[in-house]
Amino acid sequence: MCGRYTSTKKLLPLAAMEKILKESGAERVSNSAKLALKDALEEIGESIALDAVKLAQHAGRKTIKKSDIRLASK
Repeated sequence: MCGRYTSTKKLLPLAAMEKILKESGAERVSNSAKLALKDALEEIGESIALDAVKLAQHAGRKTIKKSDIRLASK
């Protein structure tokens, strides 16, 4: 990844990371665990977004569609 996003950026809130982890069965969640999940999800999201943009451009579109995201995420 190009690493443009770091855990200091406010793309995904840490509270959402805690909620995901707790809904997955965690009783307690450390700050470092929240940050690690945030970084991982943002990296995965950026990769999917970049692939989706390429798919839309290849199709001659400027608009990213749901199908681009689904295909890019496979």
